[in-house]
Amino acid sequence: MANELPFEKPVVELRQKIKELKSLSVDKGIDFTEEILRLEERSKQLEEELYSELSPAQKMHLARHHGRPTSLDFIGAIFTDFMELHGDRLFADDLAIVGGLAKLNGLPVTVIGHQRGKDTRDNIARFFGSPHPEGFRKALRLMQQANKFGRPIITFIDTKGAYPGNTAEERGQSEAIARNLREMAGFGVPILCVVIGEGGSGGALALGVGNRVLMLENAIYSAISPNGAASILWKDASKADQAAEAMKITAKDLLEFGIIEGIIEEPQGGAHRDLECQSAAIKRELTVHLKELLGMTSQELIEDRYNKFRKIGYFQMGEPRKSENTDGGESSEAPSAASSEQDQEAAPTVN
Repeated sequence: MANELPFEKPVVELRQKIKELKSLSVDKGIDFTEEILRLEERSKQLEEELYSELSPAQKMHLARHHGRPTSLDFIGAIFTDFMELHGDRLFADDLAIVGGLAKLNGLPVTVIGHQRGKDTRDNIARFFGSPHPEGFRKALRLMQQANKFGRPIITFIDTKGAYPGNTAEERGQSEAIARNLREMAGFGVPILCVVIGEGGSGGALALGVGNRVLMLENAIYSAISPNGAASILWKDASKADQAAEAMKITAKDLLEFGIIEGIIEEPQGGAHRDLECQSAAIKRELTVHLKELLGMTSQELIEDRYNKFRKIGYFQMGEPRKSENTDGGESSEAPSAASSEQDQEAAPTVN
């Protein structure tokens, strides 16, 4: 359990004690079998309790764990014959977005994802997984190609957000994101999106307009990162944990809201504990959903995608306003039918 998170400390300490007892047993020839078995049972129980009741803040830290599998890790484990394609044909090749052609169970697909770095140098080269406009335009180029040749599109979402610097703004960051949203909405091929780590802001949504959006169990998905929300609300980014608790960003919350269609279970302790097991779980879900979507026509896929996002949120009509008497009191008379309808039309409340 190298690079453990703070909340994992009790489990780590117990496992270290077990390791020490085993080492002492070998070195000194003392039988600690009974004690080791008791501690191993306690360790297993403690780990189950810990990971079965994770808070939103703890899930946020798991989603950001630097050992968590990246898009390229999952692409290599899930797909065959992957051929990465580069560049947006306009400016440059943004390494924060990776994508290309691959096969899923023998079916040709286009796969695209955000890509974080594995170490400091790699993170700097990939802007810590935060794309510039050319990254979004590269993704769009690949999706347009997939749409032209009838290949399903699969995206992996894992970014804190689009790159916020001057260079990105100067090259049209908001336009690039908006264009992806518009174009993805109209593609006549199946689009499957999987949030594998952190899905933050428009940088995530630029790859997230799909017929089905799935999330790993400990992933998070939000309109703004918890750090950004804390900076706005309390002028203190260090209160990200507090913001995460209030923002409803976990897979369970988003499934209840109807924003995603499914949750993919993770190995106990997080996806970084077992890449092979996690990849197999993702592949199973992709196969099931893709089989359903491949039975739809192009127009049905577009309508299905439209209806998915159109139903998010709902309108609740407000109560009609009461008229006032000349003496300042409220009238007990009900408003006329015409005024009631006007009031209801004028005062919708969005939930």
